[in-house]
Amino acid sequence: MGILDWFRNRTAQFDAERVSDETVRWAVDRAITLTNPRLKLLPDHHKRLAPAVETMIAFLRTQIPALPAARPLSQSAWSADPVLRALFVAPADVALLLGRADNLHALFDSSPELDEAYLVLGMAFAEQRVFGMALHGDVVQRDVAQTSVSFSDHRTRICERDETLLRRAIGVQLFEYLVGHALAEIGEERSERLELQGNRSLLRARLRLLQQHGPGLASMFGEGPAAPAEQARLESELLANERQLQALGGGEAILESELECLQKVLSQPQDCLVIEPKQLWLSPMNVVVGEGSGEAAVEVDFAVATLLGTPPMRRAFIIARVARGDLPPAQRINLADAARYL
Repeated sequence: MGILDWFRNRTAQFDAERVSDETVRWAVDRAITLTNPRLKLLPDHHKRLAPAVETMIAFLRTQIPALPAARPLSQSAWSADPVLRALFVAPADVALLLGRADNLHALFDSSPELDEAYLVLGMAFAEQRVFGMALHGDVVQRDVAQTSVSFSDHRTRICERDETLLRRAIGVQLFEYLVGHALAEIGEERSERLELQGNRSLLRARLRLLQQHGPGLASMFGEGPAAPAEQARLESELLANERQLQALGGGEAILESELECLQKVLSQPQDCLVIEPKQLWLSPMNVVVGEGSGEAAVEVDFAVATLLGTPPMRRAFIIARVARGDLPPAQRINLADAARYL
C-alpha cells in the first residue's frame, strides 16, 4: 500500500483502547509506509519496531481518555452554557464557525439518517497577567494582579458519526504527528552526511508534502487540506516521490539509522507531545478566580495540547456535539463580490 492509499483509508482504524496484535501490526506497517517503505527490506523490521509501537499505544491510552466530555455546540446553546460564553465572544461566532465547517456539512449530507455528529474544536489559548478589581469579603480592591485568558482562532476539521469514532480519529492524528516528528529528525540527521544529500532532499520533500496534504495534528486543530487542484498536484508529486524512494538501492546502514530514529520517537512519545486536561474558574470577563472565592465564576474544562516539534504549538480544544437541526447553512464564497477586490 502506497502513501496515497494511507490517506484514503486512514479514518477510524487506530484503536488506542484495544492493544491487539492486529493493531500493533497495522501501526507498524503504517509507520513504515509514512516514513520510508524501504524499511521493510530490513530483517525483523516488524519485530524490532513492535515494542516501540506498543509503548506509543500505551501512552495514547493515557491521553485520549483524559479528553473532556463532549458538550452541545450551537448558537442557541451559547446563552445557556457559560462554558461556551467563555470560549466564544458572541453566539454569532458559533454560527459562523459551524457555517464554515465543510467536513461537518459533508458528513450530514452523506448520512441523511444522522441526527447529530461529533467534532474537535481547536482554539488558540492565551494567558495574560493584568491588573483589575477584586472582591475580598465586602471590600473591593483595585489594581489587583490577575490572570486573564482568551480563546481565539476557532477551527474545526475533524468530525465523526459518534464519540467513539472521533476519539479513534484523534488517536490517528497523534500517531501521524509522532511519525512526522521522526521523519523530521531523520532529515536532520541526513544533513550531516554529504553523500546522502539527494536522498535527504527526497525525505524533506516527503515531509513537506505530508504536512500540506492535511494529516496529523495540524488537521485536528484546524489546518485544512489543500484545494482540489493543489491536492491533485501533491498526489502527483507524492507518487513520483514513492517511485524514487523505491528505486533507491543498497544503503542498509542508512535504513538502520532511520529505523532506530523511528524506534526512538515512538518509544518516547512524551518527549514530542503532551495532552493535559485543564479546569479554570473564570469570571464573566474570563479572569481566573479562586474556587470558593465568592466571586461569580464558572468552571471551564478543556484540554491543552502542547506539541514540542519545530515550530512548537500549543492549542486548546474541546469535543463538541452538533445536532443536525442546529447546523446553520453552509457559507459559500461569493466569487462575484470577491472579484471586486482583486
